[in-house]
Amino acid sequence: MIEQKVQKRILAFLEEVGAYSVKTITVNRAGAPDILGCVGGKFVGIEVKRPGKEATPLQEYHLRRIRESGGVAFVAHGVDEVRERLIEAGLI
Repeated sequence: MIEQKVQKRILAFLEEVGAYSVKTITVNRAGAPDILGCVGGKFVGIEVKRPGKEATPLQEYHLRRIRESGGVAFVAHGVDEVRERLIEAGLI
């Protein structure tokens, strides 16, 4: 499945759970997560990858910075991973 389809499904899931989310297209920071949002009052950054692919070091840096700033940030390969991570974080 291509990344765009995965992103679309994740955005639909986030809407279902009442999150505010946007898909980043062009941003002023290389490596910024694909999806940014607010879930349960917490800033969330999601780097979306096709199954079998992982984040680049620059993408991992940005995810780490979000976590260090008190947000929730992770790599996801599908909706199930997003659901699991948000449950683990106590956001849904």
